[in-house]
Amino acid sequence: MGGCCSGDVRGGMEAVGGGRSRGAAAAAATAAQGGPNDAVDYFFQKRGLRGLYTPIELSFSASKLRDMDAFSKSDPMLVVYTKKDGRLEEIGRTEVILNSLEPSWITKVTMSYQFEIVQPLIFRIYDVDTKYHNTPVKMLNLAQQDFLGEACCNLSEIVTKFNRSLTLNLQSGCGHALGTITVHAEESDSSRMAVEMTLRCLNLENKDMFSKSDPFLRISKLVETAGPIPICKTEVVNDNLNPVWRPITLTSQQFGSKDNPLLVECFDFDSSGDHELIGAFQTTITQLENLCNSRSGANFYSHKGQKKLKGQLFVDKLQSKVQHTFLDYISSGFELNFMVAVDFTASNGDPRVPQSLHYIDPSGRPNSYQQAILGVGEVLQFYDNDRRFPAWGFGARTDREISHCFNLNTATNDCEVVGVDGIMSAYNTTLYRVSLAGPTMFGPVINKAAEIASHSLQYANNKYFVLLIITDGVLTDIQETKDSIVRASDLPLSILIVGVGNADFKQMEILDADNGKRLESSTGRIATRDIVQFVPMRNFQGGEISVVQSLLEELPGQFLTYMRARDIKPQVLGHASVPVYPPQP
Repeated sequence: MGGCCSGDVRGGMEAVGGGRSRGAAAAAATAAQGGPNDAVDYFFQKRGLRGLYTPIELSFSASKLRDMDAFSKSDPMLVVYTKKDGRLEEIGRTEVILNSLEPSWITKVTMSYQFEIVQPLIFRIYDVDTKYHNTPVKMLNLAQQDFLGEACCNLSEIVTKFNRSLTLNLQSGCGHALGTITVHAEESDSSRMAVEMTLRCLNLENKDMFSKSDPFLRISKLVETAGPIPICKTEVVNDNLNPVWRPITLTSQQFGSKDNPLLVECFDFDSSGDHELIGAFQTTITQLENLCNSRSGANFYSHKGQKKLKGQLFVDKLQSKVQHTFLDYISSGFELNFMVAVDFTASNGDPRVPQSLHYIDPSGRPNSYQQAILGVGEVLQFYDNDRRFPAWGFGARTDREISHCFNLNTATNDCEVVGVDGIMSAYNTTLYRVSLAGPTMFGPVINKAAEIASHSLQYANNKYFVLLIITDGVLTDIQETKDSIVRASDLPLSILIVGVGNADFKQMEILDADNGKRLESSTGRIATRDIVQFVPMRNFQGGEISVVQSLLEELPGQFLTYMRARDIKPQVLGHASVPVYPPQP
């Protein structure tokens, strides 16, 4: 776990009643803060909400626009749309610029970047008629203005460019070129600002009868309309009334300003999830800075501040720092390389019958395997420059023997295919060239993916690999799979597992260390970090959150945890040089 989680993260998760399932708010922590935070996740999940996302500010310019006016140049205005559920939704309009075919608009459009979904954008430029120049732009009837052209892209196509700028050709309804539009994305500098703290306590009240308390801290942001919102928690320190916790990091996106009220609570951990409050107090980042500078402590209070307790919190270290964000890495040339492995075991059923999980519907409706490939591939393809994806099958009989890792591209026997369409084509072809067999084993495909990830480190450190495994069955090599995952946890690799069908997937939940307990190999080695995310597709039928969103929400955090642990930094974009003018006399 990354961000402000460290060590045993069970405390913070269960401090708000957490269970095994990941909450829907992880994108907030991963994209902006550097790692998932279970306390935040569970808070939003229980309220049916998704968390905050990385705010992006879009700015625009255009070139070589059509001149629609007889005695002057066009007066262009830009309207920006996003597409949701197949419908256009307007998200902003710029000002009108008079007499210009090369406009650079001042008005920006702000939106939230969400890594785990595709965010289509449509840009339409209009020449505003002179008689409407005194009308507020939001009140303009677009049908009464001259259309100058439109362009479209996905937000991920912009943020993955080295300078976060993308130039698009404007088109008419007939496909004619009508000039260009350039879109630039800027992430707020505040998303990079963070505070790292080392906290300890003295003389905590003992809540256990036969041993000492097992304390952990939970920090929440106090919001007038919503009450306390958990933003961070520490690991559990066992059997200790004077605990010292590992450093935690809070970003400015989490706490707001340094004078925003925060609630610090100390709990005695209980494995049942029924944690007992030791004490709490209200503070701010500024006040915590003062505690650090003065070397003094803050007293805890009993429930609702009824009684001052002898237990105190001390801030041994507090420093501000800049944390590079996920987008800092992506826009400076770092890639997410997509890989996929498909289960061809016999438990899927005969592909020729409609009841099979591998059945190819003549109507074109995708089966569960195709849905997972398309959904994840459509998101990740924009983060992979060459879009050549390794694709494997496992659990089938090929050339008289059962293989647990064979190339899906049987035509050329090359492990790579081109694009998401290439994966789909190879899957459809292979389905009728192999015999479904078994058993279900993950070890060989994970080892193959790990081999590719390890090999890449010899040449560069800007590649991170994402293996999607789609399966219907129960593992027969669970210990070998654990060993493979533990070894791979040192590599730039994450593993996404989609369970299709109605099998018992309890084994998969063990591989996904969302209960805070990292995997242990047969030799006793503990995984360096959590690299697995498992979701059963049946849990997301008809839900507001898609299986793809749930699969991908932890990925930016896993990426950042790997990069930060190895002190790998992105190439930060420099500011353009500004000409120096002599002072006015």
